[in-house]
Amino acid sequence: MSDTPSPRKIIHIDMDAFYASVEQRDNAELRGRPVAVGSAEARGVVAAASYEARAFGVRSAMPSITARRRCPELVFVRPRFDVYRTISHQIRAIFADYTPLIEPLALDEAYLDVTEDLRGLGSARAIAQEIRARIRAEIGLTASAGVSYNKFIAKLASDQNKPDGLCVIPPAKGPSFVAALPVARFHGVGPVTARRMAALGIETGEDLRGQSLDFLRAHFGSHADYLHSAARGVDERPVRPDRPTKSIGAERTFDHNLADPGEIAAAIDHVAEAAWERVMRSGERGRTVTLKFRRADFRTFTRARSLADPVAGRAQFAAIGHSLMTRELPVEGGVRLLGLTLSGILDPEERDQPVLPLD
Repeated sequence: MSDTPSPRKIIHIDMDAFYASVEQRDNAELRGRPVAVGSAEARGVVAAASYEARAFGVRSAMPSITARRRCPELVFVRPRFDVYRTISHQIRAIFADYTPLIEPLALDEAYLDVTEDLRGLGSARAIAQEIRARIRAEIGLTASAGVSYNKFIAKLASDQNKPDGLCVIPPAKGPSFVAALPVARFHGVGPVTARRMAALGIETGEDLRGQSLDFLRAHFGSHADYLHSAARGVDERPVRPDRPTKSIGAERTFDHNLADPGEIAAAIDHVAEAAWERVMRSGERGRTVTLKFRRADFRTFTRARSLADPVAGRAQFAAIGHSLMTRELPVEGGVRLLGLTLSGILDPEERDQPVLPLD
């Protein structure tokens, strides 16, 4: 008998255009039309876009004015986060019929470890198919699924055949699947890193796999070990049920250092929009806003403010970011990176308490 452990069986479930699909499900007049969940105001932002809107290039975190320019017939719908949260709980209840090992990433996606076949369905593929069928029948929405032997590849696979798709990557095909993908598809490789890689001749997983660990450490620092493993289809992270969220945010590295206060303010607005969209997707609430900025000399600073009550919305989140940054101006040599995060995450019993309106 072999002592080699059997490969894990991991499913990544990702709801298709979740917020927009809920709105189309609940309002027949929106079906088949380009829909954006968010604010149509001049300084508004798209929180989610239907597939009809995505055909015009409309994307989440895009300024509403840009989205409207790309799709003049775009219909804006105000978000209903309480509804999305309730539906997310219903979806997770379906997951729980198949495994207790569920790691939610946001309201609309989660990892499931189904190595133990509790319902005797015979394969992870069959489990994923049944879960997707139940979501469609019981909730009226579609989900895509990726099935593989680790979290990294399962997440890549769930995006492979969207919308309403299923992609299974067995261990024998994992490295070749990763090798054929653009590195920009890798989780953790943002636009700036992708451009840096392209300048080094690294555009695909195969290109990345051809680089030594020393080379990657020289160019990508602490990120190198992850990149080295990912390029080989290796990811040993377990599915962590009920993993506590410590912080949620976003950051951007700029192609040139920002020195003008107006340019810095615009960058904070952009980062705040991206960060708050992630906060909304997570369903979490928190009391602390942290600003991170890196100067031209690569020195990094953080400034934070904690409130008595949870941050009430994107406007307040961004306003705190602006206030923290204003105190640091002017920044010697300019700003090469900006980030905003929400932390001080509420415990589950606090999360459903109403948020008091701002005066």
